[in-house]
Amino acid sequence: MNSVLKCLIGLGIAVSASLPAAAANLKRVLVLQSNGYYSKPWSEYAKAFRHELEQQPNWPVVIQTFPVVLAPDNDNAESRFADFLNALFPSDPPDLIVAFGGPASAFVQRRRKDLFPAAPTLLAAIDERRVQRSALSENDAVVPIWIDIPAIFGNILQVLPDTGTIAVVIGNSPNERFWVREMESQLEPLKGRVNVVFWNSLSFEEILTRAASLPSHSAIFWTQPQIDITGAVHEGELALRRLYAAAHAPIFSHDDSFFDGEIVGGPMTSVSQGSRTAAAVAARILGGEKAGEIRTPVLPYEAAKFDWRELKRWGIPESRLPAGSEVRFRPPSPWELYRWQIALICAVLLLQGGLIAALLHARRRRFHAEVQSRQRSAELAHINRFSMAGELTATIAHEINQPLGAILTNAETAELMIKSPAPDLQGIGEILADIRRDDMRAAQVIGRLRNLLKKVPLELKQIDVNDVARETMQFLSALAIGREVNLIGLFTSMPLPVKGDPIQLQQVILNLIVNAMDAMTGMPSAERRITVSTARDTNSADLFVSDVGSGIPAEKIEEVFEPFFSTKPQGMGMGLSIARTIVEAHGGHLWAEKSMGRGATFRIRLPLAALSK
Repeated sequence: MNSVLKCLIGLGIAVSASLPAAAANLKRVLVLQSNGYYSKPWSEYAKAFRHELEQQPNWPVVIQTFPVVLAPDNDNAESRFADFLNALFPSDPPDLIVAFGGPASAFVQRRRKDLFPAAPTLLAAIDERRVQRSALSENDAVVPIWIDIPAIFGNILQVLPDTGTIAVVIGNSPNERFWVREMESQLEPLKGRVNVVFWNSLSFEEILTRAASLPSHSAIFWTQPQIDITGAVHEGELALRRLYAAAHAPIFSHDDSFFDGEIVGGPMTSVSQGSRTAAAVAARILGGEKAGEIRTPVLPYEAAKFDWRELKRWGIPESRLPAGSEVRFRPPSPWELYRWQIALICAVLLLQGGLIAALLHARRRRFHAEVQSRQRSAELAHINRFSMAGELTATIAHEINQPLGAILTNAETAELMIKSPAPDLQGIGEILADIRRDDMRAAQVIGRLRNLLKKVPLELKQIDVNDVARETMQFLSALAIGREVNLIGLFTSMPLPVKGDPIQLQQVILNLIVNAMDAMTGMPSAERRITVSTARDTNSADLFVSDVGSGIPAEKIEEVFEPFFSTKPQGMGMGLSIARTIVEAHGGHLWAEKSMGRGATFRIRLPLAALSK
């Protein structure tokens, strides 16, 4: 001990001689911390205090920190250490002495008369119960804390309600023996509820062995052993890490300087709060205020804080934590890690959703418009068929009158034959057969007319273009004879299956043939000729309606399909427009071409359908 003190005194004198004491506004602060340089929590208080005080803008400050490590109950060692500190400042005392923790504060109060009695003193990070109030002078200030033992142990039982044993890891120095007695007194109400055991009479190696064999539903309360039963001093974080590795129970503490990966958490004294308050009081003293007139209330606990990793390790649900607790070391959520990326993706998705909704709305409106358009087209087609039927009235009447006249003649003949004395039954039978044939012929004419005038929605089914063309030509045969037009059909031998409505396609062909007849009005009857032909391409069926009329001017060849365009004096100009609409509704095309000789050719192209088996 003597050689160590001599070295420290020599070093201190050298350091003191090098200080810029001549600077009038320089403030010198002597910091004494309990136990070793790395002994928590006081080492953390001293470090944070230095940082806070050095931020003061009013004057420069020089801070010298020394640990107070003394053999228990050794007055001679204390005296020599006080001499060492006095040797550091041979001419001028420090402007402020700050002691962190119970052992350092007790040393300062015991040696106050020998240790710069005129210098102001600040006792910090010391429990209110360890302050010797009777020994305080008007030159002493205190920043006390309060280790709330019932709150600490109550927190353990709240988050771990099944706990049966709490082991207290503590040393055997005089300061630590005081705390063993204090805890035994404060925890008296918990007898019968939990078994509290104190390991102050064990070496640290024995503590590790006991920690490894604790029974289930146990917990450990850690306060860094200052001096164990063997006299060994345990500084820094190594001791806590060794205990954490060996123990099979969660570890709790009274001070947040240990809250760095091994401690579950709870209400704890705050290093940042205590050092900040101590630095503020120190600045007031260095600024000229009387230390004894500065009254600082006991620093309360901040909100309880817990280590998320330890909560998960020991299966502690967050619902058990005290209200207002803070959970730290929680892995950042995807939102915290990728906030801007997620926001951008959500914005894009919202924009995309809005565009999709707008497109769906537009599609719905388009669908309704198409339905209405088809309905109107069907109405116009129906009107067009009525108009066409009007034009065919004379032909239809002629076709019906022929079978009706034949029926009347045959009926009169049969009546005469029946009245004869010897009726010819065979002849009567032949007459009845003729009547039946003519009746069916009239019925077919009426049936074709009804189909033409029928108002039905578009009904797509598989039909053959050749069959539709033949039936239309048969329907118009009488009109062709009446107008002295040679109606020629040239149909391919290959089937032309398409998906379509036979009535509407028949209307298109009928319209084209009637228009062709109108185009040849005024021509000699011998020259009037209309050719209806079909052909098959790879994927389509083609139908041609050609005439030898006056043709269509090149500049009008597309205009003829526009609504209300007509070359006939009495025409409405809707026939070809309706015809093109019907063909396009079937997925096809209708257009006009100039014939090689005279006249014009209208061409219908429809997509082929697969042949049904």
